[in-house]
Amino acid sequence: MRSFLSVGDQVTFSKTVGESDVYLFAGITGDFSPNHIDEAFMRKTTFGHRIAHGALLVGYMSTASTKILERYAGAPDSDTPVSLGYDRIRFIRPVFIGDTVTVRYTVESADPETRRTRSKIEVCTEDQSLVAVAEHIMKWVPDNEDPEGEKDHA
Repeated sequence: MRSFLSVGDQVTFSKTVGESDVYLFAGITGDFSPNHIDEAFMRKTTFGHRIAHGALLVGYMSTASTKILERYAGAPDSDTPVSLGYDRIRFIRPVFIGDTVTVRYTVESADPETRRTRSKIEVCTEDQSLVAVAEHIMKWVPDNEDPEGEKDHA
């Protein structure tokens, strides 16, 4: 496995969640829950404000995984990383429009036999409140291997 990632490698990605992010995400996904788009409705709830989609946070997690791969972009004879998915995703606290979140992506294991890396993801707000966690599994596919023909099960 030529992943050029090592256990302990880490990257962060920060983003302020804007109203346009939430509305555009709702439009793309079709998720127009009042939790995300109806401020008057949400004022009557314990949250008091609209909350960002959890799946939007997963998108930010994906951005962090892409950023860590930029470290070896163009390396000769490198394998191709392919996401196998996110496990143990939990949304611990709400993220409100206007919150700045930071995703911390840390490589926790690299298994040459299964050609996989596993990474821990933590998402915090600017006051360091943990709002989401996940584990990301990446498969490293050799360039001469046909990924469509693989019999791979996560």
